[in-house]
Amino acid sequence: MKTKDVHIDFERSIAPWIGRTSKVVDYYLHDLLNQFGLDMSKEQVITLKMLHDNDGDGLNQNDLAFLTSRDKSSLARLLSKMEKKKYILRKQHLEDKRVNQVFLTDEGRSVYKQAKVVLKQLICSMEKDISQTEKKQLVNILKKVQFNLMQEKVGL
Repeated sequence: MKTKDVHIDFERSIAPWIGRTSKVVDYYLHDLLNQFGLDMSKEQVITLKMLHDNDGDGLNQNDLAFLTSRDKSSLARLLSKMEKKKYILRKQHLEDKRVNQVFLTDEGRSVYKQAKVVLKQLICSMEKDISQTEKKQLVNILKKVQFNLMQEKVGL
């Protein structure tokens, strides 16, 4: 079976730019967290944010995996690290012993409050000289990219 040589203008497609931008943001955030003396990863910040948004009630570990787009085993490892740092507390669900509820601790609330300052600086740096119209357009385009890829995944 012969295949036709397909030309791809990869540099003019959006894929490498999304990937590169994501890496630059990750590096920048990591550096900022270090500058502020916060020994935490982007994933830990995201997890703290989700728990903060649901403070008091906690989150079931399976729901937290879904909300943070992580598989259950990698989330379990992440939560173990966060538990050692005393950012979170896991408790067995009263009715279903197979389910863990995850709660923020006072230390977790405190460190998240500090991380919000870092996130604010990150957002300000990222959005410098970008108009509200441009930002809205970019968000809409990225949502379309995600939707397109999710549709393709469902269609497989």
